[in-house]
Amino acid sequence: MKTKLSQLFGVATIALAAVIAPTMNAAESSPGTNTTEKATFGGGCFWCTEAVFQRIDGVKSVVSGYAGGKTENPTYEDICTGLTGHAEVIQIEFDPTKVSFKSLLDVFWLAHDPTTLNRQGADRGTQYRSVIFYHDAKQKETAEASKKAAAPQFKDPIVTEISALPKFYKAEAYHQNYFNQNPNKPYCAVVIKPKLDKVLKELSKPKK
Repeated sequence: MKTKLSQLFGVATIALAAVIAPTMNAAESSPGTNTTEKATFGGGCFWCTEAVFQRIDGVKSVVSGYAGGKTENPTYEDICTGLTGHAEVIQIEFDPTKVSFKSLLDVFWLAHDPTTLNRQGADRGTQYRSVIFYHDAKQKETAEASKKAAAPQFKDPIVTEISALPKFYKAEAYHQNYFNQNPNKPYCAVVIKPKLDKVLKELSKPKK
């Protein structure tokens, strides 16, 4: 990945830097209303992506779950086999007057490596694939344009799947708000914390 990622995100990234939110606890998540929208992304382990998007102002809630496969009501044990077709995803409820879907996609490209097929770091399998599940035609158009705009910033081709959202299955309770509740566990300390720090640092960079 090229080092100057901020060249890609420009004004959108700087705008997000000004609205990085304090840590969101699951209990603080507000119910959905007709003034919010949803976005569903997969970018490797959902513990990682959940932690990132919880810290973006305008995001009302982040729910970890599964989507994209054929198995009904999958469990985490099912997902770990890599045979369900589902990906680990997060479903974001956001206020579009504070943060746009396009800006969330800018964070999405920063939060993981979209050029590695069915893998993020040591996590391997189709359940860790990079995917954007769009909720409507407008999101599809925005996602495709964002993917095209992001492509020059990566050495290798982006392999992110863009598909219509099938059924979303909420993951087990112990997966929700995982990093916030378990910051000292090895995976959180060694994998999630450095990634989170890197993303927040990038978003906080002043405009050149």
